[in-house]
Amino acid sequence: MDFIKRGKEIFHSEITELQKLSEKIGQEFSQTVELISSCTGKLVIMGVGKTGIIGHKIASSLASTGTQSIFVNAAEAMHGDLGMVSKNDVVLLISNSGSTSEIVNIIPPIKKIGCNIIAMTGNPHSILAQEAYITLNVGVEKEACPLGLAPTTSTTATLVMGDALMVCLMEKRGFKAENFAVYHPGGALGRRLISRVKDEMYTDIPKVYAHTAFKDVIYEVSNKRLGITLVYDSDDEAIGIITDGDIRRAIQQNEEIKQLTAADFMTYGYKKIAKEELLSDALQMMDENKITSLTVVDNLENNKVVGILSIHNIIHFR
Repeated sequence: MDFIKRGKEIFHSEITELQKLSEKIGQEFSQTVELISSCTGKLVIMGVGKTGIIGHKIASSLASTGTQSIFVNAAEAMHGDLGMVSKNDVVLLISNSGSTSEIVNIIPPIKKIGCNIIAMTGNPHSILAQEAYITLNVGVEKEACPLGLAPTTSTTATLVMGDALMVCLMEKRGFKAENFAVYHPGGALGRRLISRVKDEMYTDIPKVYAHTAFKDVIYEVSNKRLGITLVYDSDDEAIGIITDGDIRRAIQQNEEIKQLTAADFMTYGYKKIAKEELLSDALQMMDENKITSLTVVDNLENNKVVGILSIHNIIHFR
């Protein structure tokens, strides 16, 4: 068997089914977003088996993006974990068939508590769909499994529907990177999102004047080890920058380099960023401008230089 070809066929099969599913999305999706966003309690997601694993992932993604959400195994809910559910909650029940016994059996006690039920099922005519306040159809025509037995395309469809809900709820809440960092304080991603330029910048600023001799410029660039130096005018205002590249070009283009001053080969102006900006914004600016250093100012209004941010300061956040 050509497994490369077969692998591509499976990808194509699942993508095709997802495209069909996207066409089924209607007003019930908007109603679901509104119901969850207006919930004064939390979103409780329940499932068992493979769909339970998918439900756990959906709950985790929602919780990390501003929607208070937990996952409860439906079987465990029947043996005490239902105590986690209160009347102000919304319950999302996941079952591809819509007739899974653990899911069907949990419906009456949930209704007795007083929760609205959202069904995510592949069978819009099932018991679960009939009992739910809103039904999200995640039905697919066929599984990628050649026997049609192992949950494959159906679990993918459920996962994507959950992702769609998560993203829409993020956008409705105006959830931003700063909010994301609050829920992800650990690890490289959290540090990058929560750290600001002022936390990582160099405050020992390389500095020369427009009249500084070529050899002294080289000394300052080498001494501060940042590969750059700022150039100041007689009023002690930063007016430009000299990089390693500027020095190399000056050597190549001038025979009498000893006669050069900083003003002769500096670049007027420089890319700057305010000290309160996020490191993620600094990285994006560096990437867009294909540079490795930024001049840090107190704020963009007063333009007072307070530091230098190098890619080496923040490379460990990538």
